[in-house]
Amino acid sequence: MRKRTLTISVGLLAVVCALVFVNIRVSRADEFTKEDLDRWNAEYMSVVKQGRELWTSGTLGTNGVACAQCHPNGANTHPETYPKFQQQLGRVVPLRDMINWCLQNPLEGKALEANDPKMVAIEAYLSYERRGVPIDPGKH
Repeated sequence: MRKRTLTISVGLLAVVCALVFVNIRVSRADEFTKEDLDRWNAEYMSVVKQGRELWTSGTLGTNGVACAQCHPNGANTHPETYPKFQQQLGRVVPLRDMINWCLQNPLEGKALEANDPKMVAIEAYLSYERRGVPIDPGKH
């Protein structure tokens, strides 16, 4: 009986130690240095800049039309409202699907994959232009 009690006690101690260790690791994972934040912001702003360059150029399509001709500074794109029902597509879609619709139709270009760096840059740019606006999916 003592051996069993000792085994259970050692097992419980191991579980408690593991939980304490995991808790310590989790709390440290959320601690960022100023250098981390500065680097991450610089990386993000670099992608936002790429998105703006794509948005204002006529290179995404085949007819020279730029996204900015209809949506200067990302106007009336409302990334904060996606996913939502989009009449042109007849279903609920994420923002990237609407971006692709515009690329394929008004710009007469090719759709971009979701993980294409150009798509990421465009989404980053549009979200940046609407920073501070509350997320409100499904809104029209």
